[in-house]
Amino acid sequence: MENVPLLMFLVLFIALAMGIPIAFALTLVALVFGWSLWGVGGMKLLVTAAWGTMNNFALLAVPLFIFMALILQKSRVVEDIYDSFYKWSGPLRGGLAVATILVGAILGAVSGVVAAGVIGLGLIGLPQMLKYGYDQRISLGSVMAGGTLGQLIPPSTNMVIYGAVTGVSVGSLFAGGLTCGTFLALLYCGYILTCSLFNPKVCPALPLEDRVDFRGKIRALRKVFLPSLLILLVLGSVLSGAATPTEAAAVGAVGALFFSAVTRRLNWGIIGSASLETLEISSMVGWIVIAASAFGAVFSGTGGNRLVTEIAMSLPGGPWMVFLASVIFVFFLGMFLEPTAMIMLATPIVSPILSKLGFDPLWWGLVFMVLLQVAYLSPPFGFSLFYMRGAAPDHIGIEEIYMSSLPFIGLQFLSLVFLVFFPSIALWLPRLLLS
Repeated sequence: MENVPLLMFLVLFIALAMGIPIAFALTLVALVFGWSLWGVGGMKLLVTAAWGTMNNFALLAVPLFIFMALILQKSRVVEDIYDSFYKWSGPLRGGLAVATILVGAILGAVSGVVAAGVIGLGLIGLPQMLKYGYDQRISLGSVMAGGTLGQLIPPSTNMVIYGAVTGVSVGSLFAGGLTCGTFLALLYCGYILTCSLFNPKVCPALPLEDRVDFRGKIRALRKVFLPSLLILLVLGSVLSGAATPTEAAAVGAVGALFFSAVTRRLNWGIIGSASLETLEISSMVGWIVIAASAFGAVFSGTGGNRLVTEIAMSLPGGPWMVFLASVIFVFFLGMFLEPTAMIMLATPIVSPILSKLGFDPLWWGLVFMVLLQVAYLSPPFGFSLFYMRGAAPDHIGIEEIYMSSLPFIGLQFLSLVFLVFFPSIALWLPRLLLS
C-alpha cells in the first residue's frame, strides 16, 4: 500500500503520454485503483468526493466569468482597448509591446479568461508589432505574457477554483492577485523598455506619419470608459465586500451584455455562440474538477497525503526547503497538466503541509497563482503556447513560440523571488481591506 500513491502518479503520466485527455486519464486511474483496492466501497468514495467538490456555491462564478469574457471578446472590446493604448504609447520605443502588456492586464481585469486574452492580442496586437518591424520573439512573448495576466489579475476563474478547494477567501485572493498581477505587468514592461533602450531596432517607435495628435488620443480614451466601468463594478463589489465573487460574476455577465448593447454590437448570434462556448468550457472545467476530486480521494485514501507529508518533513533545510520542493513540484506538474487539474491535484497535497509549517495560506495561494502563470507559458504543453500558435501567422513555428516564452518565464520566476523576500507585495492590499 505504501507504493500505491507513487504508482497512481506513474500510471497517470503514462495515460497522458498515450494522449488520453486529462479528465479521462484522472477518472480512469481513480476508477481502476478505487475498484481494485476497495471494490464497491471505492466507487462510493469517488461519487462522494465528486459530489462534495461540485456542490460548492463559489464554483458558480466560473461559467458566469467565462460568459462575460466571451461576450466581451465577440463584441470586439479587445480592438477598442488596444486601439486606445496603441495611439498613446506607439511613439515610444517598445510602445506597442508595452501597450500589449497593459491591454492584457486590463483584459484580465475585465474577463479573467486566458484564452480570450492571448488569442485576442494575437489577432490584433501581433500583426501591428510585426508590421512596424518589432523583433518577432519580443512580439510573440509580449502577446503570450500579456494575455496570460488574466490568470492572475482578478476576476480569475482559477482563483475561484483554488478558493473553493482550500477555503482561502476568494476576495482576498482577488485583492492579492491585483497587486501581484500589476507588479508582474510592470516587470514585463521594464524588460521591454530596457531591450528597446539598448537596441532601438528591436522595438522601433512608430513613424511620424502613423502617429495621431493629442486630440485624437483623447478621443481614443472614450473606448476605454465602459470597460473601466465594468472593472470597477466587478472588482469594486468584491473588494468592498458588497458582493461575493459569485454575485460579482453575475454583475459582470449582465454588465458585459449591457456594454455590448450600448455599443450596438450585441445580437442573438453573439449571445447564442457565447452561451454554447460557455457550456463547452464550463463542462470541460467541471469534468476536470470531478475527475481530480475522485483521483485525490483515492490518493488520500491510500495514504498518499501522509506519505508526501513524511517526505516533506524529512527534507534537510527546514521549512524553506519544503517550500522550494513544493515550487519545483508545482512547476513540474505545470509542464504537463491543465491549470485546473494542477489546482485540484497539487493543492490538497502541498497547501496543508506549508500551512502546518507556518506559511501564510493566502501568500502561498498567490505564489501558486504565479506558478500557474509559469505553467501557461512553459514548454512543452503550456496552454498559452498553443493559443498563440492558433493566432499566429502560418510561417511562425512552435519552436519559435517556445523560445519567445523563455525570457518572460524568467521574469515570472523573478517575481517569485520578490514575493519571497517582500511578501507585502502580495499581502498589503488584502490586509488593508481587512483592516
